[in-house]
Amino acid sequence: MGEVEPGPAGPLEPPEPPEAPASRRPGGIRVLKRNMKRNGSRNCLNRRSRFGSRERDWLREDVKRGCVYLYGADSTTATTTTTTSSSSSSCSSSSDLHLVLCTVETPASEICAGEGRESLYLQLHGDLVRRLEPTERPLQIVYDYLSRLGFDDLVRIQEEATNPDLGCMIRFYGEKPCHMDHLDRILLSGIYNVRKGKTQLHKWAERLVVLCGTCLIVSSVKDCQTGKMHILPLVGGKIEEVKRRQYSLAFSSAGAQAQTYHVSFETLAEYQRWQRQASKVVSQRISTVDLSCYSLEEVPEHLFYSQDITYLNLRHNFMQLERPGGLDTLYKFSQLKGLNLSHNKLGLFPILLCEISTLTELNLSCNGFRDLPSQIGNLLNLQTLCLDGNFLTTLPEELGNLQQLSSLGISFNNFSQIPEVYEKLTMLDKVVMAGNCLEVLNLGVLNRMNHIKHVDLRMNHLKTMAIENLEGNKHITHVDLRDNRLTDLDLSSLCSLEQLHCERNQLRELTLSGFSLRTLYASSNRLTAVNVYPVPSLLTSLDLSRNLLECVPDWACEAKKIEVLDVSYNLLTEVPIRILSSLSLRKLMLGHNHVQNLPTLVEHIPLEVLDLQHNALTRLPDTLFSKALNLRYLNASANSLESLPSACTGEESLSMLQLLYLTNNLLTDQCIPVLVGHPHLRILHLANNQLQTFPASKLNKLEQLEELNLSGNKLKTIPTTIANCKRLHTLVAHSNNISIFPEILQLPQIQFVDLSCNDLTEILIPEALPATLQDLDLTGNTNLVLEHKTLDIFRLCVSALAMDNFAEGVGAVYGMFDGDRNEELPRLLQCTMADVLLEEVQQSTNDTVFMANTFLVSHRKLGMAGQKLGSSALLCYIRPDTADPASSFSLTVANVGTCQAVLCRGGKPVPLSKVFSLEQDPEEAQRVKDQKAIITEDNKVNGVTCCTRMLGCTYLYPWILPKPHITSTPLTIQDELLILGNKALWEHLSYTEAVSAVRHVQDPLAAAKKLCTLAQSYGCPDNVGAMVVYLNIGEEGCTCEMNGLTLLGPVGFASTTTMKDAPKPATPSSSSGIASEFSSEMSTSEVSSEVGSTASDEHNAGGLDAALLPRPERRCSLHPTPTSGLFQRQPSCATFSSNQSDNGLDSDDDQPVEGVITNGSKVEVEVDIHCCRGADLQNSPPLIESSPTPCSEEHARGSCFGIRRQNSVNSGIVLPMSKDRMELQKSPSTSCLYGKKLSNGSIVPLEDSLNLIEVATEVPKRKTGYFAAPTQMEPEDQFVVPRDLEEEVKEQMKQHQDSRLEPEPHEEDRTEPPEEFDTAL
Repeated sequence: MGEVEPGPAGPLEPPEPPEAPASRRPGGIRVLKRNMKRNGSRNCLNRRSRFGSRERDWLREDVKRGCVYLYGADSTTATTTTTTSSSSSSCSSSSDLHLVLCTVETPASEICAGEGRESLYLQLHGDLVRRLEPTERPLQIVYDYLSRLGFDDLVRIQEEATNPDLGCMIRFYGEKPCHMDHLDRILLSGIYNVRKGKTQLHKWAERLVVLCGTCLIVSSVKDCQTGKMHILPLVGGKIEEVKRRQYSLAFSSAGAQAQTYHVSFETLAEYQRWQRQASKVVSQRISTVDLSCYSLEEVPEHLFYSQDITYLNLRHNFMQLERPGGLDTLYKFSQLKGLNLSHNKLGLFPILLCEISTLTELNLSCNGFRDLPSQIGNLLNLQTLCLDGNFLTTLPEELGNLQQLSSLGISFNNFSQIPEVYEKLTMLDKVVMAGNCLEVLNLGVLNRMNHIKHVDLRMNHLKTMAIENLEGNKHITHVDLRDNRLTDLDLSSLCSLEQLHCERNQLRELTLSGFSLRTLYASSNRLTAVNVYPVPSLLTSLDLSRNLLECVPDWACEAKKIEVLDVSYNLLTEVPIRILSSLSLRKLMLGHNHVQNLPTLVEHIPLEVLDLQHNALTRLPDTLFSKALNLRYLNASANSLESLPSACTGEESLSMLQLLYLTNNLLTDQCIPVLVGHPHLRILHLANNQLQTFPASKLNKLEQLEELNLSGNKLKTIPTTIANCKRLHTLVAHSNNISIFPEILQLPQIQFVDLSCNDLTEILIPEALPATLQDLDLTGNTNLVLEHKTLDIFRLCVSALAMDNFAEGVGAVYGMFDGDRNEELPRLLQCTMADVLLEEVQQSTNDTVFMANTFLVSHRKLGMAGQKLGSSALLCYIRPDTADPASSFSLTVANVGTCQAVLCRGGKPVPLSKVFSLEQDPEEAQRVKDQKAIITEDNKVNGVTCCTRMLGCTYLYPWILPKPHITSTPLTIQDELLILGNKALWEHLSYTEAVSAVRHVQDPLAAAKKLCTLAQSYGCPDNVGAMVVYLNIGEEGCTCEMNGLTLLGPVGFASTTTMKDAPKPATPSSSSGIASEFSSEMSTSEVSSEVGSTASDEHNAGGLDAALLPRPERRCSLHPTPTSGLFQRQPSCATFSSNQSDNGLDSDDDQPVEGVITNGSKVEVEVDIHCCRGADLQNSPPLIESSPTPCSEEHARGSCFGIRRQNSVNSGIVLPMSKDRMELQKSPSTSCLYGKKLSNGSIVPLEDSLNLIEVATEVPKRKTGYFAAPTQMEPEDQFVVPRDLEEEVKEQMKQHQDSRLEPEPHEEDRTEPPEEFDTAL
């Protein structure tokens, strides 16, 4: 914390806190000792347990002041990664919490003196525990930690440091905590009755028994240190239960002269502990001791009695040098061959390790070494030496003495050239130097190393090559140059080269020798020419995708053994006949080119996989299916196909085609009969074509069909013969004109059914649903009436957030969270991140500040769940633009991970996010390298994730950070829509294609689903998530109330909302559609179907707690409060719990609400009323259709209201409301007059009082804008009328109303009444 000015270290004299007076300690430190409650599920402090106001006042005086929470050594809660809910809920007196007030200059020794303790211990992310040095400053450690996370403001850092929830990320202990299970694995000991031998000649005697390492140690109780000790090696032995004596075990060693000891335990728990640990030892074939990840500073003293240990694993500890069991004593293991000391932060090389001459394997990775001692040359038997992740720049010459060394790892160090010592190490056959600082590829140095065959130089800084002579190299066979900066590469001198990786460089030209070439991977470059001479007769796999090639190289056409060819994402216009008719080619990838036609096949070919998507094809070769009889996969999506070639040359088809993707073409009904010629089809995608019918007789013959996608066509029905497809598990037919529900619920394997955005009117669901059914999506069927329970829906690992009425109606928030393979974190972020944003917006007006803090605080709030799990996150916030008066609204986007947002402006995509991955962000990759993370060959940080910034995964700190990328964009009238998508979506759809695909789709739900369908048809195998938000920015903007409120469906995989706009919107009205899909090839555990859009009830006016309470109207300077007229805008949302009854009511006597469709789980009722004049109420039309387009000018002064019901099966239904149910209720006591309070706090309207929405008789003159509902009070604070008094109260309220109502004047005689605002309660 360079910004913190160092102050003199001295006694601190903070004021005495009134809640818990602090006692004086040595050094002037104030310590507040409290028994503070813990949250059993999070292992963090309860928010109610905080220090008082006087301490806060003391902290505010100086940012260098703060507090440290000092935990006790509670063995059940210390290690959060292994605690259980039962153990974490119980805290002993030793886990009392001390709140220590200190400064950033206060050392640990001063705190220890005040506490009467020897040392302080630091634990990060519930993982390892490290002893602090006396000079280390605990508060400064916390400040530095928060600063590296992304907090910039010192005042905010001070505030975060005092938050007790930070304990899930960083905490201090007064004593070293240790889990009981860890202790058992390190050492078991106790005094028990022991009998030696298998016979009963010996008597039982009380002895001290120790199980440590690989041996059982039995000694006298009195003379346990000086007396005779019996050591029993257990590796290869056996452990048996003694049946004649309760809780007794017989330990036996291996060999012909095996000895046996009988040990009698007192309790069953002890018996099981010893049996469990001893069984692991006897089952080993090699004497191995694993003490990794135990926060050890030294090995147990009894371990040295296990002299048969050959492999010792001490990875991820804090081993010290000069201790009784420290590193300087490991030479006592006389038979030790393998030693792992990686991730111990040693700093200096332990020289005494060089005296263990028996070592053959030594791992010293990630210890911060900057040099190696010359004594390392004494390890003459060493065969494997791993030094990855250090700061080495050179290797000592003495290392050349290790003539048996066959593996040397020096990746992710700071070498600028290949060490010369490699020339002496003749047993080495690999140069593994990934992640170093090499800038020149010197082939001359490699030519002098005749024993080197493999060269790994990925992720260096290679820019140029250096060739000392033209002499060829006949030894190197494998070269890996991925993720460098090479522009030209000539490796023609490597005559024996078999495999080359050069992806993600900047290559324009590549020249190789083809004598021995077998595999070539050169994707993601700028190649215009690839020269290989002679023709590679051994080449089997060639990847030239994502380059600038205009034709397939001639030498590739002549390769006789090529099996895989990938030239996708290039500029090809034609495909050579020699390629397509190759007798060895089995996989051909030609997608994303400009190919207009394919040559006609004459001979039979062995092709099995053919990808032709995103070309300009109008037809396929007539002989494709008759000549490519082995073809199993064909993807011709995103072309201009109008017909398909026949698969039958005679009476019987020989086609073996199983996967056929034809999405986004011009196919008509005439192509359906051709499909019958492929009887083995398992997956068929015909989405976004021009199909009007699907003949029943044709579908009847596709009996092997497992997945069928017919979405985006003009189908009116699904053939009844679909019931013959017994293997069908997925049917996707959204965005059609289907009016009859197909007979699919009788299929035995059906899992996923998507019939959303159709014209369904009714559906009869059988009482016995298929056990395999996971998702039935019927959203967007506006005329559907469903009177049956909905399904319990499985969840995806992608969650979405949509709040169109955020911060009391002045903004909107949209988000997407992708947990890859976990769903817990996306759900947590979905439910909490909007609340955090609302809090941060109230603290700062700077969009960069409040967005960054939102992500960082959400990162902290993940608690224990965020220690091992991580999630990508994307958040979009629309609000009035206070910085640019010319613009009405601004869009602020923040993201970490791989979720992205794209804005459509004038039909063109505008990317708003940054992809934080190692492959796409060189700056982030360099940062991770500088932090000495190990990046595996699949480009993952420590083999876990490819993302460099995420929420969660705190155990990967400091490599993975939560600080987001933030952009702020003023919205204009040219901005049409906003697309949010996860990694799977953008990997298969370009920004331009995504925008053009949904730009003219009217329904946002249909638009989102279309994006998911396209991604799947283009080959996406993962969970796909997409959200489409339609924007409507008016020319006259203001910061008044939001134009509308969007309520999301309570459940369902896809949720859609549609806005009813005023003629000239004053705020950006938005309609959002959320969709997500799953792949049919995923396992059942990965299949789910819900991208929830639930938001916090506390701040979402459309949530469960949306109350009908008055509040002042917000007006901007352009639109001051009108001097006359009344306004009213009251949206309502009621959520009915399914734990009461099927219809959402809490009594069997109550009837379902008329006109409200219940799904047995939740029901949402949204009433959206425009500003209107009371005189126009009678002349209002009985039904106003919900539409994303603005209302007409004629209706601007009239009533535009209705009820739109949204649940998992319907949305967008608008019903007329009778006049007598819209009378204005003006008494505050009527807020819950017609509601019935449930046990869960929700309010259920009765049948005779459906509408809680009251309409005012006057409205403001301004035609634009209608207003959001205020936040609802807690249910227990509301006035609930008992049922037996309802009629009496109603009559009194009606009389009170009638006494206040005045006769309504005619339109021509209307005069402006005095200013009066009457909001429905």
